[in-house]
Amino acid sequence: MKWIEEITFSVFVSIFLTACNSSALSISEIEIVPNKVRGVIDDNNTLQIINEGEDISYIVFQSKGIVTTDLETQGDTLIIKLDVTNQQDNAVKQHVYKLTLDPNLDTIDIRINGKSTVIDSVTGI
Repeated sequence: MKWIEEITFSVFVSIFLTACNSSALSISEIEIVPNKVRGVIDDNNTLQIINEGEDISYIVFQSKGIVTTDLETQGDTLIIKLDVTNQQDNAVKQHVYKLTLDPNLDTIDIRINGKSTVIDSVTGI
């Protein structure tokens, strides 16, 4: 019976270590923008990053059409993919995304429809 306890303990330790090493990396569009974020958004910028501490950032993207997002990592670089479709509507909409960062990544590359894009403004709150 001791070997069952050892195997059970080994499995538990493996699961625990895997969970500790897993990335908290995520992105989601938010409908209710916190006041402290709203206060620093520059409507004249197409693409803005607002950093809140070390692990939370907000991406503000002004665009026409429908925007879908995806995340990818390459080494220590986070690639944020913003793909815009159905741009026939002339109205520009503000999209605000909450980004939870992985501390192992130190570079962000935002790609709009596959092309790396210059970030107009980076602000801290």
